[in-house]
Amino acid sequence: MTILELAPTVMAIVYAGKVGSNIAGELGTMRISEQIDALEVMGINSASYLVLPKIIASFFMYPMLVVLSAFLCITGGYLAGTLTGTLTGYEYVYGIRYEFVEWNVTFALIKSFTFALVVASISAYKGYFTSGGALEVGQASTAAVTNSCIGILTADFLLTKLLI
Repeated sequence: MTILELAPTVMAIVYAGKVGSNIAGELGTMRISEQIDALEVMGINSASYLVLPKIIASFFMYPMLVVLSAFLCITGGYLAGTLTGTLTGYEYVYGIRYEFVEWNVTFALIKSFTFALVVASISAYKGYFTSGGALEVGQASTAAVTNSCIGILTADFLLTKLLI
């Protein structure tokens, strides 16, 4: 369950809260301070210049975060089991190897790429199309996080129905 659900899904919600709100806040601030308008006046496609690098960075870095999260969860379980005396190291490793399903790793990586795209695109959309003032930037950031969480859970459900 660590590899299949905890690492990709729960980390995606944390990722949406931290990175998604940052993306929306940054783009929203650029929109209300007319920096995006200045880029468009200069003839630069502002969406591809500002949004695309955030989506690409998220697409490459979030799967690395999922792999790190899964590794740390498994290592933490090993340490908790062995240090409390509940399990021996051999029993823990044997149990993990006995119950291991290779498809779960592939599925977790598919989820991680999907969640990265969902969080980055929703957050960038909410930030890019912010209008008003500083209050609306905060509202856009909050809306980006809540919509990203809904998108993550919906994508998780759909991927589970399609691929399992």
